[in-house]
Amino acid sequence: MAFAVNRVVVPVDFSDESAAAIEAAVAVAGDPAKLHVVYVLQPLDSISPGVLLGDVNDDDRKATASANLKTLTEKCGASSAEETILIGSPGMEIAEYAKNINADLIVIPSHGFHGMKRFLLGSTAERVIRHAACSVLVLRRSDAE
Repeated sequence: MAFAVNRVVVPVDFSDESAAAIEAAVAVAGDPAKLHVVYVLQPLDSISPGVLLGDVNDDDRKATASANLKTLTEKCGASSAEETILIGSPGMEIAEYAKNINADLIVIPSHGFHGMKRFLLGSTAERVIRHAACSVLVLRRSDAE
């Protein structure tokens, strides 16, 4: 049974693991143009000092994230990938985005919080696995033992 891969979502957070995920997704898809590289911004807290003073807004945050995303995809040889910035809960936004574009696969690094912090905050990769409508490839951490 062949597994067709025409649309691959790759969530990133600009860590070293993100670059590895893009490179793995290119290897699986065979063509960087099949990738949808996604970065999810946390929603702004309306009472945070930057918001109250007017120094921080979503447009500026999106512009900065977009520039960083372009740099990352170019560095990984995936400049033809679709680049998307979302705002919300990362796990849910990634799963919903993948569903909306009818993705065949999500390639996500397994990194972030460990131990008690992970237990209390949850894991983006775990949320994606639970809510995705397509297959999810979770990459092993590069520093895993």
